[in-house]
Amino acid sequence: MPIYEYQCLSCKQRFELRQGFYDDTTVECPVCQGKAHRLFSAVPIVFKGSGFYITDSRNKGTTPKDD
Repeated sequence: MPIYEYQCLSCKQRFELRQGFYDDTTVECPVCQGKAHRLFSAVPIVFKGSGFYITDSRNKGTTPKDD
């Protein structure tokens, strides 16, 4: 089961909670019992190998022409 990060709307306390995908998303703060909402953060992505850069898809023998 994934771990989600929440923040309380009242006291701004942040905490993590392990929940299933279909579990209820309304959560109570463990500090003040206020309402908390789920925080979303960027997922780290690592591109490995060739083909991810603009220079990888160019023909090796040609040069760009000015229009």
